[in-house]
Amino acid sequence: MITQTAIYTAEQRARLDPTRIPQHIAITPDGNRRWARKQMENLVTGHYHGANTLIKIVHAAKELGVKALTIYSFSTENWNRSRNEIDYLMDLIQDFLTNHCEEMKREGIRLKTIGDVNKLPEDTLKVINSVKKITGSGTQIDMILALNYGARDEIKRAVQQIIEDCAAQKLSKEAITENVISQYLDTAPWRDPELFIRTSGEKRLSNFLLWQLSYSEVYTTDVLWPDFTPDEFLEAIVDFQKRERRLGGA
Repeated sequence: MITQTAIYTAEQRARLDPTRIPQHIAITPDGNRRWARKQMENLVTGHYHGANTLIKIVHAAKELGVKALTIYSFSTENWNRSRNEIDYLMDLIQDFLTNHCEEMKREGIRLKTIGDVNKLPEDTLKVINSVKKITGSGTQIDMILALNYGARDEIKRAVQQIIEDCAAQKLSKEAITENVISQYLDTAPWRDPELFIRTSGEKRLSNFLLWQLSYSEVYTTDVLWPDFTPDEFLEAIVDFQKRERRLGGA
């Protein structure tokens, strides 16, 4: 069986404590359009190069033992962009998943999504569901694409479902705890991210995983997403491992 060539050297891996690898990492891959402007290229080409970066980082995360990688791929606010850019992004999602489907299956990369994906174009949703099915037995890492995702929309949908379940007497008001609320969120199958990475120098959450990132470590870098390499990803984890996580305790 053909497997992915090792990304990191023994020396690089020795910089990490293998017992403290964050199991869930969230990323806002910012800077695609700025990268294209710097290259004096069409703006959409930045998204293309950003997609190439994504698959490299998924492989890097898998090699280091990360079990879930959530990528802010298309937000609820992104519908405000030009029709041409939106159409290109939908086509890019389809092409990316189609082109990497067999590779993902071979490498144990399982596709998952969060967000109200049913509002995506029918052709895009068809490809997503097909790749989810084909990669469904993957056990190495979950690649979770946040599509038509906004944290406030996610919380709204969770509250609506909780209200419905209370009305149907499936849930009592007294039984609602933080853990119960978490089970109604899109990310219920996974633990909250231990590490949040945002590229391109921005230092905002931008309506991404507002509930789940409450105690995550935040790592920002000025590197634009298309230039974000596995080495940069390694540095983020090295930085994470230098921190003492108190989670609100003393």
